Amino acid sequence: MFKTTRTALVLAIGVATGVSLSVGTSVFADKGAPASTLPMEELRTFAEVFGKIKADYVEEVDDKTLLSHAISGMLAGLDPHSNFLDQEAYKELQMGTTGEFGGLGIEVGMEDGFVKVIAPIDDTPAARAGVQAGDLIIRLDDTPVKGMTLNDAVKIMRGTPGTDINLTIVREGVEAPVKVTVTRDIIHVKSVKSRDLGDGFGYVRITSFQTQTSEQVREAVDDLKQAANGQLKGMVLDLRNNPGGVLGAAVGVADAFLEKGLVVYTEGRAADSELRFSATPDDILDGAPIVVLVNAGSASASEIVAGALQDHHRAVIMGAQTFGKGSVQTIFPMSNNTGVKLTTARYYTPSGRSIQAEGIKPDIVLRQVKVDEVEENDGLVVKERDLSRHLTNGNETQQKPDSKKGDKGKEGGSVNAASEDITKRSGPPTASEDFGLYEAYNLLRGLSIVQASR
Repeated sequence: MFKTTRTALVLAIGVATGVSLSVGTSVFADKGAPASTLPMEELRTFAEVFGKIKADYVEEVDDKTLLSHAISGMLAGLDPHSNFLDQEAYKELQMGTTGEFGGLGIEVGMEDGFVKVIAPIDDTPAARAGVQAGDLIIRLDDTPVKGMTLNDAVKIMRGTPGTDINLTIVREGVEAPVKVTVTRDIIHVKSVKSRDLGDGFGYVRITSFQTQTSEQVREAVDDLKQAANGQLKGMVLDLRNNPGGVLGAAVGVADAFLEKGLVVYTEGRAADSELRFSATPDDILDGAPIVVLVNAGSASASEIVAGALQDHHRAVIMGAQTFGKGSVQTIFPMSNNTGVKLTTARYYTPSGRSIQAEGIKPDIVLRQVKVDEVEENDGLVVKERDLSRHLTNGNETQQKPDSKKGDKGKEGGSVNAASEDITKRSGPPTASEDFGLYEAYNLLRGLSIVQASR
């Protein structure tokens, strides 16, 4: 019923901008308010401007184009998420919930006249090319982005699979603009991935919320339970760089770990924009601890899940403050297979917090860091075993630990999810592989120990 993406479009390039969507059939009106009269003076001004363009604009423009621009401008002036969907955009919006579409694989919005990357989607051309959450795209090939609408930029980024596009990016912490070449492809988004962390702990990553996500999470947890001999000691739920998706899926995921209580509610001007979603008696982890990883690329439906689990004290939220997308957009089908996406409500966490422009504040903040492997020089460190005539520990044989062995991972891990699919591995994470997951795993083990001692 609802869809949460992140700006205005789910596009052929994988562009969405954190919105919660529902399908509507009528225009909302102020509760109990009489129908307003048409503003005749403003309509007269509109007619005069329309006539001037028709008569004096340097090139002839047909009526259909002018009226389409007028509708688009009227909606775009309301907020960043309300807009008119032409036939192509409306079709692609519907495709966005299926998990398969063409393009680069990024979620974008507009900021200061530039295209801002909300999040790259896992296992897509953009993620593999090194595009990062927070990047500002200032050029598309040789075309400056400044002055474009989001739709204009998206049309340039779309293209035939197999063709390249050069993105010029301004990135925080990097002095010079970064140039990235991305090869367009058909995007197949796998919503849920999992990994056995060993010793009874599991990891589940949700890349986006699609119609079947909640069922896929339950299946992933069942598989992890089987790997853990029927019972998980705890789980890391990774929502980093998850731009949102179907609200019903977000409710279903939160419900999977809650036994009762409110999950999320919405409030708007119209009576049918006020909705409440509650959990059902079923915790698929049987109370085992959960650590939820979030970052600035976690938006909308991700924030609903994180907020609900945080308010019910069901999980520890770890990472960076989330995006802050807390409004609901309703899709109204129009004639000729077009649509209007209109902001109709705000959503609130169970405790009554509005996430809009605020986001979810993590219980434990993780800074964005890079961890590199450092070789230990064991010969420079004097230990008890190195002292002359040291006592043995009672074992018949003593082996000096091999300094070359240890917990070594891939160089250059960071607090954000790596572009490489870490779910293809198994076993405990290392700090250099993924620092955020490493910290979440250590916290999870601690919570499990505390819970078992009670």
